[in-house]
Order: sequence, then structure tokens, then C-alpha cells
Amino acid sequence: MTGEKERMLNGELYDASDPRLVAERERARELIRRYNRTAQDEPDRQRRLLEELFGTIEDDAVVEPPFRCDYGSNVHAGEGFYANFGCVVLDVRRVEFGRNCLLGPGVHVYAATHPLSAEERAEGLEYGKPVTVGDDVWIGGRAVLNPGVTVGDGSVVASGAVVSEDVPAGVVVGGNPATIVEELE
Repeated sequence: MTGEKERMLNGELYDASDPRLVAERERARELIRRYNRTAQDEPDRQRRLLEELFGTIEDDAVVEPPFRCDYGSNVHAGEGFYANFGCVVLDVRRVEFGRNCLLGPGVHVYAATHPLSAEERAEGLEYGKPVTVGDDVWIGGRAVLNPGVTVGDGSVVASGAVVSEDVPAGVVVGGNPATIVEELE
């Protein structure tokens, strides 16, 4: 039989109160607490904590504290990744950031979601959809990426945009819901 973690990672309905998942979230929260208390003059300590928290992270990646996530192990950050202050990543599924991806302050990325059925929600069931952000993407402050979206290479997500559908490569999107406002050369 498949366990709750496997169901979660496969995008199936799962019970987040499963003891194994609770323990993994508690572990992540402890690492995040320690990370968020680090000072800018402690880059080696910051690096070690991020390497322990994230699934993968390149050496030159920068994550400004405070930062929040569910598990961390499902976050994968490429070369040149930068997350400004106050970013949140709900990583019940894989969340992947490409090379030279920049997140403005307060960006939220949600791989976690809940069933539309009130009965299933009342049972505490949830599920997730992976989020993928391509290379050379800039996501403006307070933007939200919803479960299951992909942002194509070279695109820009304007500040405050709510992305609920895939964003093609080489465009600027803005608004709620985010729509293409400009095509880049």
C-alpha cells in the first residue's frame, strides 16, 4: 500500500496529518527558524542550512530571510537563483526554479491545493500540483504562482499578479488573473 508521502508526491489526495509528514514539516520549520535567525555576515551558515533544507540549491543561490516553506525538500533552485525577503513556497510537490530566476519580495508559490468537494476537505484531504519556473524569469513582488503552473523561459510576472495558467516563454504577464500584457523580443 502507498503511504501518505508517496500519495502527496504523486499528486493524489493525501492526509497531511500523517505522522511522517508532520515530522518532515516540523524538521523543515526548525531549519527555517534557524535560517531566518542568521545574519548577512554568516553566508557559510546560511548555505549549510539551505543545503539541508532544499532538495537542490546551487552554490550562488541567495534566499533573503525571512523565508517559509512546507517541506523544503521539494524545492529545487538553479544557478543564480535569488529570493527576496518574505517569500513563501508551499512545496507539497516539486517546485523548480531555473537558472537566473529572481523572486521579488513577498512572492508566494503554491504547489499545495485542496479538493473542491466540501466533504473531502472536511476529511482533511489535500493534494498538490508541481510548479515550474524556467530560466531567466523575474517574478515581481507579491506575485502568486498557483498550483500546477509553468512560467516559460525569459518571462516576467508583474508585481501583484496572480498566475493561474501557464505563462509562455518571453512575455510579461500581469493582473488577476494574470494575462499577457507584452511580448518580449
